[in-house]
Amino acid sequence: MKTLKRISICALALCLVGIISAFIYYKLATKDVTLIPERLTLHESNLTLYDSDNNLIPLGTEANRQTVSKEEIPWHTKQAFIDVEDRRFYKHGGFDVKGIARAMLHNLKSHSLKEGASTISQQLIKNSHLTQEKTFTRKLREWKLTRQLEKMYSKDEILTMYLNTIYFGHNCFGIASASEFYFNKKPAELTIAESAMLAGIIKSPNNYSPFRKSESCLKRRACVLGIMEQNGSISHKQKLTALNEALPTPHKQENKSKKYAYFTLDELASLADECGFHIGGKIEIQTFMDKNLQAYMEELSTLESDYGKAFLALDVKTGGFKACISDIGNVCRLPGSILKPLLVYAPALQEDYLSPATPILDEAIDYNGYSPQNYDGKYHGYVSARECVEQSLNIPAVKILSSLGVSKGVKYLEKMGVPVQKEDESLALALGGMKHGYKLTQLLAAYSVFPNGGLMQSSGFIKEIKINGATVYKKTNVAKRVFSDETAYLMTDMLKSTVSRGTAKKLRDLPIDIAAKTGTVGTKNGNTDAYALSYTTKDCLAVWCGNADNTKIDCTGGGAPCNYLKKLNEYLSTEYENNGEQLSPFVQPKGIVKIELDKPSYYATHTMQIADDNAPADFRFCELFKKGAIPLDKSTSFTFPSIVSPSIFLENNHVVIRFNPHSPTYYRYKIERRDYATHTTIYEGEFIEEFIDYGVESNKTYTYVITPTYKDALGKKVTLPSISTSTKNSTIVEDNKIRETEWWNK
Repeated sequence: MKTLKRISICALALCLVGIISAFIYYKLATKDVTLIPERLTLHESNLTLYDSDNNLIPLGTEANRQTVSKEEIPWHTKQAFIDVEDRRFYKHGGFDVKGIARAMLHNLKSHSLKEGASTISQQLIKNSHLTQEKTFTRKLREWKLTRQLEKMYSKDEILTMYLNTIYFGHNCFGIASASEFYFNKKPAELTIAESAMLAGIIKSPNNYSPFRKSESCLKRRACVLGIMEQNGSISHKQKLTALNEALPTPHKQENKSKKYAYFTLDELASLADECGFHIGGKIEIQTFMDKNLQAYMEELSTLESDYGKAFLALDVKTGGFKACISDIGNVCRLPGSILKPLLVYAPALQEDYLSPATPILDEAIDYNGYSPQNYDGKYHGYVSARECVEQSLNIPAVKILSSLGVSKGVKYLEKMGVPVQKEDESLALALGGMKHGYKLTQLLAAYSVFPNGGLMQSSGFIKEIKINGATVYKKTNVAKRVFSDETAYLMTDMLKSTVSRGTAKKLRDLPIDIAAKTGTVGTKNGNTDAYALSYTTKDCLAVWCGNADNTKIDCTGGGAPCNYLKKLNEYLSTEYENNGEQLSPFVQPKGIVKIELDKPSYYATHTMQIADDNAPADFRFCELFKKGAIPLDKSTSFTFPSIVSPSIFLENNHVVIRFNPHSPTYYRYKIERRDYATHTTIYEGEFIEEFIDYGVESNKTYTYVITPTYKDALGKKVTLPSISTSTKNSTIVEDNKIRETEWWNK
């Protein structure tokens, strides 16, 4: 009995020590925590953006800061948020004990911590007073501040402050700006359906936007309406009426010209979902913006045109977007030929299916009913892969993708953050044929893999995000390998040719080492999208021209977009020069070699041979190869001249020798006529297409020997089949044994 009493006393003492320790810990953890009423109201200072030099970026109208009184918010609007976020809001004192118990039970059943039980009061405190770290100390501070909030303000006041400060996506803070942006009306005019949509959006503004993901938005709104009916806030009839109400459509606010702040805040919503933080409280965003380049872009965009424009600049080394402006925001558009280097040429180079010199036959093709055409409607015969890129030929690109395999090309795209829907996986993808397309930010980021030596790093507008003084996000530069350094350089060199003599030749006067690609999307009825994209060792730049409603434009990628692109590159080059910075050229990797190829065989038989050591300069040309993919054959056409055997026949009692069309014209030719008694040289001189021997006699058999020569090099003799001039039997005498032994020389 005494033992039990001692145990009880010890247990009680331990409990008291625990309670006292917990109380002391609570007091110490929360001693400096005080509710600051000013933080419960939305101010301009709640959200600040800074450029790369830490200068403040004016938000202008990009983020509306209006607030409304509790009388201006309809009952059904308030009830929509209460039903979804905190249905016992008016019954608890800041903490929903039943909700906490229910959440804990669900978490135990699912073996996770997915569900929380934060009340509206707690959410207001977390967003306005606390960092977003998940620690026990922060939770204690949250409890203390929530108790103070509940004592200082009424429930209606707390709810109003909450609705005036939460984030609704598309740069809208507070219900007033959200009502105006989505519905072009004041909160007092919101319907039940509109209120339910707004209440549903706040869970994930990026994923439930009616302008971006309408289907998800509809499902979320229906879920909110169902909860409202279940809680008795609306009738079944009201729910059905609300379910049939259409979602809002983008209006003039959504279609206005978007500047850097728009893209930054758009990315903020995406990062919140990815990194698991809430948008609220005092938000400070450090960006990569180059304020001078941004100002120049905005000025350049004001030049009159009959179509919309988008300009974008990316820093190659950091992956940060330095400047941007767009008439359509960051929406998906069909990419056209911009996709070719990413999907076709670079993967084919990487897999050693291709070199810049590989000859490809540009001809009419048909792949089970798919017959692509070139932009000019012509076929160009054999062209090198480099020329295919220069001129952006369609048919060779489709042929290469067919040989490479669509799935293999798609895998490379996905490594660059350019995913492909399964239904889009076809040969038409080589020309940018797909359903939805890509954002300009995606395409430009993918192209940065080439100046980065085949490495792909994450890209973005935001460098760092702080909420209530604590960092919740910081961009890292972890890169992953997509292509080898050699492949990246070969692709860059081919795209440099696009500048020097291809579709981007408007840029060739720029005094910098630059690679570029153009692209055009359209039909025989006109074009809808035109692109021009370039990169140096420092910057990737992109220009898009088109219209949000897909009305036709009167330009191609090599036209107006290239003109804008040239101006942007000129501006940056001048800026670097004025700042004493040097724009370095692309550096050729050790694994790349320059090889001299034999020009005659390349153009005559479309084969790649290393040039003969004795070949004159006019009969060789240079091309780049990976060290492990150099042509194996070497031409001997100048050291050991050789030709394809000419044809021989009798015509009008004369012997006719007709040379193969591919016979080298730079050789000298010696023709000998032999019979059983004589051995005569009948011609010695330059190349001739046809030689007629008028000196033959009737009823005799002749054998002709042709010897090609180049300077002092004596070539391989070609003995033609013997021919008879007999009027009775004017045939070619096939006596291989006699010809091979050349008995007359014995």
